[in-house]
Amino acid sequence: MDEADRLASVAELLADPYARDILAAASEEAVDAAMLAERLDADLSTVYRRLEALEEHDLVRSRVRPRRDGHHYSVYRTRLRRVTVELEDGEYRVDIERETSTDPADRLTDLFEEIR
Repeated sequence: MDEADRLASVAELLADPYARDILAAASEEAVDAAMLAERLDADLSTVYRRLEALEEHDLVRSRVRPRRDGHHYSVYRTRLRRVTVELEDGEYRVDIERETSTDPADRLTDLFEEIR
C-alpha cells in the first residue's frame, strides 16, 4: 500500500464516528466488544467490523482472556497515539505513532512482526 492509499484508508477509518469512539473507549482500559457495543449504543456486528478495520491498521490490539467457565473472549486496547500527515514536494507522508507496550509478550510480537 503506497502512502496515498494509506492516507486515504486511515483518514476514512478515522472519519467514522464508531471507529473514533472505539479508539477513545479502548484508550482508557481494555474492553471487550460487548462493552463497546453497550457504551456506543451500537450493534455488536458494527463494533466487530470497526474493530477488524482498526486491527488491520494496527490501531488497536486484541488479547484473548480466559473466562471461569473455560471459554475465552477478546479484549481490545488502543495503540494509536498520534497521526501526522505531511505534504512536501507534492507528496503526502503519513506517520502513525503507536503506543509501545510494556508487556513482554506484546514486545516480542512487535519484534517478530518487524523482522517479517
